[in-house]
Amino acid sequence: MLYTFVPVLLLRTLIAGSALSIMVACAAEPVVPTAEIAPSASTPAAAEIEISAPADEPVQQSFEQWRDEFRNEALQAGISAKVFDRAFAGVTPDPSIITADRSQPEFTRPVWQYLEGALSKQRVSGGKSLLDRHQATLNDIEARYGVDRNTLVAIWGLESSFGQIMGDKGVIRSLATLAHEGRRPGFAKSQLLAALEILQHGDVSADQLRGSWAGAMGQTQFIPTTYNTHAVDFDGDGRRDIWNSSADALASAAHYLQASGWKTGQPWGFEVSLPDGFDYAQADNSIRKPLSEWRRLGLSGVPSGMEDANASLLLPAGYRGPAFLILDNFRAILRYNNSSSYALAIGLLSERFNGAGQIRGTWPQGEQPLSRSERLELQERLTERGFDPGTADGIIGANTRSAIRRFQQQLGWPADGHPTQELLGRLRAGP
Repeated sequence: MLYTFVPVLLLRTLIAGSALSIMVACAAEPVVPTAEIAPSASTPAAAEIEISAPADEPVQQSFEQWRDEFRNEALQAGISAKVFDRAFAGVTPDPSIITADRSQPEFTRPVWQYLEGALSKQRVSGGKSLLDRHQATLNDIEARYGVDRNTLVAIWGLESSFGQIMGDKGVIRSLATLAHEGRRPGFAKSQLLAALEILQHGDVSADQLRGSWAGAMGQTQFIPTTYNTHAVDFDGDGRRDIWNSSADALASAAHYLQASGWKTGQPWGFEVSLPDGFDYAQADNSIRKPLSEWRRLGLSGVPSGMEDANASLLLPAGYRGPAFLILDNFRAILRYNNSSSYALAIGLLSERFNGAGQIRGTWPQGEQPLSRSERLELQERLTERGFDPGTADGIIGANTRSAIRRFQQQLGWPADGHPTQELLGRLRAGP
């Protein structure tokens, strides 16, 4: 096998392959707000990372057999025997990790309820206070990375309640459990190798390497691979300490957002109003138009300037709810956590710190989101009708939204791609 001869390449390949996007945990507010996507294996770290690939086949071997086999791989990948043996001393599988990994909540909150919690008065006031307290540090972070301080503090607030809730699970034990018998052992193994790299680098000791059940760590809830590529020592103490140093944590988040395409001086997006007769099929994340073109299509609320900036139209609750044009910085936040509800919460919270961020539109509060089993049924019925939503997995991703739009167009309904009880009822009614 290749790693027998090129151990460093193995490690890099595993790490690159594992990067489904950054994982970050929302300890204070679980980020499973809508039927947009099902909760991931790590409701922390990318609390809602969309995982469309099937789970890896579980390995049928004892934990001790697996550990010894993995030890050989880790050593071949450059991890020292001393670091490995110290990290795994006394480590046994944690049954609670498997329970959490296999839990698939049947019901999710609608986006407006999620935002209500994410934008709580307590979180807003706490963020304002910390913006003042850490003004000098945030000045320096902005100067180096060009990322807006309000956004960084908003992420800090949602991910760990400003460093108060970071998870208390041993990362090595959690990831070893998931690598041995979790739903995605290959991904967990790549994170475990990266965690051993952290220990070998000396940023933190094994007993201090703690986080969520899925391995998300610190005040900004980085998974190990993201830590290795984007964590920084901003306070100059020689360690990248995202657990105890708010400066390191905030700067690390800024570094990640910068690498994700953050545009200095641009907003994340803004709320708009749509004209009568608007083609709701334009509300697709893959459709990007210059702001000037959206204005030409009749959208009001589009600010002047940035005429060539490309934006997509977001309808988080379908055509009955508020509408937003989202720009590159919204997409950068999605790289942090692949949930439009999460990214919207970050954008609005960052504005609430300055007294703005209020939504003018109204939410369809009488609408009940589909449960997980109903989302599965929706996909199965769309497939039966020939609309090809992809694999029936309960995740309302791009393929499912496209299938919904085609069915809505056939019915003569607004083609917003939004899954509703009404839509499912129509599918159940038959041709």
